[in-house]
Amino acid sequence: MRTHTLTSGMRLGALALALAAAMAVTGCSGAAPAATSTPTPTEAPAEFPADTAAALQAALDDTRGEQFAGVIARVVTADGTWTGTSGSAAPDGDTPPAPDDRTRIGSLTKTMTATILLQLVEEGLVSLDDPISQYVPDSPNGAATLRQLADMTSGIPSYSLDPDWEAKYFGDPFVLFTPQELVDASNTLPVDGAPGEVWKYSNTNYVLLGMVIESVLEQPIADVFAERLFEPLNMADTVYPGGSAAIDEPHLVGLTNQRNPTGPVEDATDWSPSFASTAGEVVSTLDDLTLWAHALFTGEGVLDEETQQLRRDSILSSPAPNDAESGYGIGWGERPDGWWGHSGTIPGFTTSVFHSYDEDATIVVVANTDVPLPSGEVPAPAVFEALAAALG
Repeated sequence: MRTHTLTSGMRLGALALALAAAMAVTGCSGAAPAATSTPTPTEAPAEFPADTAAALQAALDDTRGEQFAGVIARVVTADGTWTGTSGSAAPDGDTPPAPDDRTRIGSLTKTMTATILLQLVEEGLVSLDDPISQYVPDSPNGAATLRQLADMTSGIPSYSLDPDWEAKYFGDPFVLFTPQELVDASNTLPVDGAPGEVWKYSNTNYVLLGMVIESVLEQPIADVFAERLFEPLNMADTVYPGGSAAIDEPHLVGLTNQRNPTGPVEDATDWSPSFASTAGEVVSTLDDLTLWAHALFTGEGVLDEETQQLRRDSILSSPAPNDAESGYGIGWGERPDGWWGHSGTIPGFTTSVFHSYDEDATIVVVANTDVPLPSGEVPAPAVFEALAAALG
């Protein structure tokens, strides 16, 4: 099996190592401060400082270079909102990516699944201390709690480490998978450890949490996402596609080399996202992800203040690689440099959404490839790093 990591979500191979490498999230910083406000696009002043905008555009262009087709990014601060593009929406085109171009967001979906889980906690419908076996009796490590699934300490292995499953997917990337089939694949693998004993990034955790949500609410998961997140937040171009591989126009064209890392890249735009389920299946846009970032980092419109603070306080300081400086929590992470958020990869696309509470700044990045840069970095996270550095 190849040793490529799944960048914060849906890159196949040794995906359980993804987050530590791609997000640089390896621990926690004690008690989190109270949540602060992040400006929405309509609240932010129209003018962005020209020198900062120039530095951000240079960072965007320099990181992309000639290494991938296109990227679009947005930076929201107290000074204003900047949106920049570099390259094209399609590898053979000359139209730049646009804020309303649809894209597959990969493991940014986890931030949404975790938010719905916390809504159910808030409503008294589930407890974070409930064992997963209460809802999915055949789950690996059935004693693991919903909290342990959400913060990746369940010890449940990720299904895409199963070579038979991987061969099936790469043999036909248009195949449809049910969540139960993904759990079945994880059941072929040894557990990573007892619940709470180890930290391992595993997509199975979030597939199982989606199954819990469907079971408790007795609704199709696509309807749950729409009614609880997308419609209240006016994310009009965001969908949970379910069994559909369709992606509405306008959309980015995504390139991948996951089936053949040493060969030519492939157009993965229409590959089925069903293998990602509630760990990575959502389709969105830069505009809608800006709305989502505001809700995610403030709780406004999705969680009450107490539950949002619970999420802030969920960042782990152990087990390793979590430590006293940064870590992972319930569907998001805190980096050593103080940026909070998540990145996502799914064949053809990469995304990053991060917020600095200290600087009151949010960065959203969407790129139309998951092919690693010559440095080994993943496109969208690499652009995020460059933009964060340009902000100073």
